[in-house]
Amino acid sequence: MRIIKSVGMDMVKLEHYQGFTADLSTAICLFLASAFGIPVSTTHTKTTAIMGVGASKRISSVDWRIVKEMLIAWILTFSGCGLIAYVMSKLFIAIF
Repeated sequence: MRIIKSVGMDMVKLEHYQGFTADLSTAICLFLASAFGIPVSTTHTKTTAIMGVGASKRISSVDWRIVKEMLIAWILTFSGCGLIAYVMSKLFIAIF
């Protein structure tokens, strides 16, 4: 719920047409990525589409503090998952 509130209400205020544009651009990006076999995150794609739509009106209409927090969380999530997977893999190799 916190993520939905941050993206949908705090990061940028969208008009109806901007929401439609963000949805359409997300769908196109996901379709192309799927067609070429590129792994992408639907959440990241949608969030960056919303950022782009908000920035197209005015760069200052996007709350870049929230964007910064999300980017840091994404970086920490990827590296944290990799570290946990490494430790678990080593543990299972040692056990089995």
